Amino acid sequence: MNTSRLRSPLLLPAISLASLSLIAACGQAPDSSASSPEAPATSTPPAGSGEKEVPSVTPRVLLADASGLRLLDAESGDTVHTHASTDFLRLSDAGDGRHVVVADGDVFRVYDAGIELKAHGDHDQAYTYNPGLTEVTYAAKKAGHVVPHSGQTALFGDGDGSIQLVATDEIAKPGANVERRTADAPHHGVAVWLGGQGLLTTQGAADARKTIELKAGDRVAAKTDDCAGVHGEATAKPANGAPVVFFGCEDGPVVFRDMAFHKIAVKEAYARTGNAAGSPTSPVVLTDYKTDKEAKPERPTRVALVDTHKDSLRTVELGSSYWFRSLGRGPHGEGLVLTYDGNLTVLDQDKATVAARIPAIGEWQEKDKWQEPGPILKVAGDRAYVTDAQHKQLVVVDLEKREVVARHTLDSPAVEMAVVTGAAEGADDHAGHSH
Repeated sequence: MNTSRLRSPLLLPAISLASLSLIAACGQAPDSSASSPEAPATSTPPAGSGEKEVPSVTPRVLLADASGLRLLDAESGDTVHTHASTDFLRLSDAGDGRHVVVADGDVFRVYDAGIELKAHGDHDQAYTYNPGLTEVTYAAKKAGHVVPHSGQTALFGDGDGSIQLVATDEIAKPGANVERRTADAPHHGVAVWLGGQGLLTTQGAADARKTIELKAGDRVAAKTDDCAGVHGEATAKPANGAPVVFFGCEDGPVVFRDMAFHKIAVKEAYARTGNAAGSPTSPVVLTDYKTDKEAKPERPTRVALVDTHKDSLRTVELGSSYWFRSLGRGPHGEGLVLTYDGNLTVLDQDKATVAARIPAIGEWQEKDKWQEPGPILKVAGDRAYVTDAQHKQLVVVDLEKREVVARHTLDSPAVEMAVVTGAAEGADDHAGHSH
């Protein structure tokens, strides 16, 4: 195991978030005439410029904290880029392996992490670029959830019910084509593009929601009103060659499969699911499981494993609580839960049992305000990345060896995290939803 201290960034801040102009649908290309041979040699090159072929790339971790954004090399812990901001920023994978979508109030911004793997015959070629915030933006009141699936990235605006569909491989392209849809009313929602089957989207209002629809163009091809408090989604292993999507509800989850919605039975009258993690190699979705409606916050010690092909649910007692940023999936589909005791708990998703506990960070507890820094779990390949807010560290876990292999010291505790590898997600690889 190695321990590293973040070094000073080599690339200093790009333009501030406040200075970026908002537009209604998509970003505008930088004015090439602004370049000048007389420009100072110290000027910061634009994000996405400076393509350079390299022998290989290592994953990068983008963190949001009280000072803004910080991009790290996941292997060395070195700072690659920083961007100053006092805004509360939320981070989501764009789905192309290179970019991160930053939800910033009433706009989605696109951050270039600066690494890419391009398919070339029977192998990949690796490239690096200048990292930072691009000038591409997508306006959406109360910018919310981002879901890449089936080649399209869906951007949902909670404040206006807007749904914007952008080709995942063009998410950072100035002037990219945007297909616009709108939910019936603004609400905290989500949308998932299913290719030829259409668009899955939640429906509801600001104070209540229970409906999920499959829209084929303007036509409702399938619908359910049997998902009280619908919240969150995750995709699982396809069935019969078609997508399978999990949705969390307060009275047992709903699964979309074979062009129909399937309700999963639960024992309790109130059984909230929704913060979920799926795997393209497993029909089982890992989700939180809360049964105390009055608790604020509830500190559950059970999780649920939902078999989306058999419409069944099993719970697993962990012996320690967790929160919405605690869930992930390993390289073999195994469930991962970061618990209050500091362990990364490994689940056997087929047997619904605890398979191992990996000591990762110190003991912790969810704070009263979810926006405050707390531990975050993200997974990329055979590595799990865990932030330790109390000790200001980024901890790297080898999931094959089931041991910590690095601890990188941070300047500030992270509030949000995204990990990119350079490789685009597969058509059915969207892991799932948190909060």
